[in-house]
Parts: sequence; C-alpha cells; structure tokens
Amino acid sequence: MYAISLGDDGAELRPLEPWQAGEFLAHMDRGREFVGRWNGLPDVVRDLESSRAFLQAYAEKAAADAGRIYGIHWDGTLVGGFLLRRMDVAQGTAEAGCWLEPSAVGKGLVTRAARAVIDWAVEERGVHRVEWWCAAGNAPSIAVARRLGMTRDGVLRESFLYRGVRHDEEIWSVLAPAWREARRAGA
Repeated sequence: MYAISLGDDGAELRPLEPWQAGEFLAHMDRGREFVGRWNGLPDVVRDLESSRAFLQAYAEKAAADAGRIYGIHWDGTLVGGFLLRRMDVAQGTAEAGCWLEPSAVGKGLVTRAARAVIDWAVEERGVHRVEWWCAAGNAPSIAVARRLGMTRDGVLRESFLYRGVRHDEEIWSVLAPAWREARRAGA
C-alpha cells in the first residue's frame, strides 16, 4: 500500500479499501458524535458490515473512475478522511468532501489532504471544476474551502434535510486554471 506524506509531522494520506473496514469502523466510533454534527457518514457506517459496504462502494467508484476515498492518518492512526464523492472525468467535474475525528482537529490535515487530492484530480485526471458542498452552518468546512482558494458559487436554501432539520447548503468551487495559478503562486 502506498502513502502520501502530508508533511513532516507524521500525517499521511492513504487509500481506504474494503479490507480496512474494521479500522474504519473503529475510527468512526471514536468520532461518531463529532463527525455526525454535519456529516451523515456515522449514520451509514454503524457496524462492520455497513463499514465494509461503504468502502466497497468506493472501491467500485474507483474502478469506474467515478470517485475515490482516502484515509487521513496521524502517527499511523486513521483520524479522518477525504473523498471525491462524485467524479465525472468526461465532464471534468468532481465533488470533494471530508471529515475528522476530534483528536485531529486544528492540525491542517484536511487542507493538506485536499491539496494533494485536488492536485491529482486536476493534473492527472483532467478535472476542470472541483466542488465543495457543505451546510451553511459548518464554519470549519467553509474555512477549508476558503483556504483552498475556492469561490462561493451560491447557497441552496433549505435544500438539505439532515436529522429532521432543513439546512442551507453552500456550494464552493475552484476551476483548474485558478487552482494551477494559486499553486504556482505558493498559496
């Protein structure tokens, strides 16, 4: 298995695969309440079977070149994830997403993981537009979109029903030319 270093502090990005369902479930159990504030993943990954099914769905997306999932590791422990929830290479679009357990917050891990995966999507797969969808109340996610140099495209009012409450969703994006320019400028 390969790992991409996210810096000299023990942070790595690694693909997540179905055989890692136990590790993924343990990670989700550690962060279930925290992750579940804005992300439905803890409602999907409830036991070993659902953990394996979730990772298998992403293995199938990867095989179809329609999505990817990566684990964010800190000193060898899975503490979060970054994914391309949807990827349409023919259209040149992708939607990114992320989560962290509480122990990993504030270390810049999501931003560093996002840069690595977006670089790959733009440079290797020819993606032109990477989108970032998040609840309007999810300030940490919006902060990541800003750090990545994304532009707020708009708000879908009360478009997302989550745990019985309707949330506004913000859509942020970055286009390949702007991404490349920011990377050249060292942003």
